[in-house]
Amino acid sequence: MKSYSKHGIKDFVICLGYKGYVIKEYFFNYYRHTADLEINLRTGEASVLNTQAEDWTITLIDTGQDTMTGGRVKRVRQYLGEETFCLTYGDGLSDIDISREISFHREHGKLATVAAVQPPGRFGVLNLGKDSNVASFEEKPQDEIGWINGGFFVLEPPALDYIEGDDTSFERAPLANLAKDGQLMAFQHHGFWQPCDTLRDKRELQALWDAGSAPWKA
Repeated sequence: MKSYSKHGIKDFVICLGYKGYVIKEYFFNYYRHTADLEINLRTGEASVLNTQAEDWTITLIDTGQDTMTGGRVKRVRQYLGEETFCLTYGDGLSDIDISREISFHREHGKLATVAAVQPPGRFGVLNLGKDSNVASFEEKPQDEIGWINGGFFVLEPPALDYIEGDDTSFERAPLANLAKDGQLMAFQHHGFWQPCDTLRDKRELQALWDAGSAPWKA
């Protein structure tokens, strides 16, 4: 969210699912987490002494525990208005230039833009010599992996008409049909991108953060 805020986006809609109440409680008690407080134990009154709270508006909507990605977005349609909007899964970190992606989207005039990224190589390449000895070991270059869906979208409201219901995964039929209709464009991002899907991913990203070298930090 701070990455988007850096590009002037201050209004957010969060599609809540499993343990959504935890996210609600976090934002409802945001000052308790981020500010210095003065509390009168006799009256229960609390005063905020200082805060660096962001100038954001956050809409928290329960979209169902088992609803798929497309269904979640469909459920919050009424809160999105009729303007161009951004969409992300929230489980990938990147230093993508959101402003440039939005400009790219507006220039081509299609319904949808997806950030195309090249994932980091997870497996090394063994170059074998005679008698099965390893002649060399190399990390697989990113440019040999190809482009994948990076999970950062810019969309026009009519793009949501491609979503049928709660059982629809946005990254499957809707994107496939948008592409089939010539309404999906790719914004190529050549910088940092990494998912946080596994404990290994989490540890790698945490190590970058702790070392002060997190490319996605806003």
